[in-house]
Amino acid sequence: MSNELSGIAERGSQKWVQHLVNGASEQLDRAIAGSLTIPLKQPIEWLSPLQVTGYAEYRDTAFLECLGLRLHATALQEFWPLSGPRWDALGRAGNTYFLVEAKANIPEIISDCQARATHSREMIAAAMRCTQQWLGARPRIDWLTGFYQYANRLAHLYFMREIAKEDAYMVFLYILNDPTHIPTSRVEWRGALELQKLLLGLGGRPYRDYVLSVFLDAADI
Repeated sequence: MSNELSGIAERGSQKWVQHLVNGASEQLDRAIAGSLTIPLKQPIEWLSPLQVTGYAEYRDTAFLECLGLRLHATALQEFWPLSGPRWDALGRAGNTYFLVEAKANIPEIISDCQARATHSREMIAAAMRCTQQWLGARPRIDWLTGFYQYANRLAHLYFMREIAKEDAYMVFLYILNDPTHIPTSRVEWRGALELQKLLLGLGGRPYRDYVLSVFLDAADI
């Protein structure tokens, strides 16, 4: 199974995710459980980034293999081109799956699609349109610029739930007051994320039910 070895991180969201998964997972579990609309039936088993695997992070079909879902590999290849999202953390609780994207400061949420090949951009654009429709987002908003990374994570949630038919959740983990980089308060995060949500035209029921925003203070981790 291919992966990308990260090694131990010394700053930013990667540092805090590694610490949470390998040393304080119950704190992350409680935060996620508190954001769900239904109770978890089993504890979350965190599969990455694990110290024993060099803090490896997974992308493309490797993330499906990590979750034990290799049977969906062909469908993912038809849905999204190579070099898709590299997941900050992956976990499962029985047959429920958690995809985690972590951020420690507001500038990190800004990004544009870097795909150059025409075929790749067409695949991505098609996936984005399907995701927008599923989430009830306002049509004709360009999801390839501005907040592309956030949008492509939502597209993979769409893939997991609507194509793979798996019980999956997208967890956006926001670190408060990170002393290793740019300390960001809860108020600052809330303002930036509300603007992001508005500009992406989000707010429908699937978005509310399956997209979790979790806030943890670095001082408490």
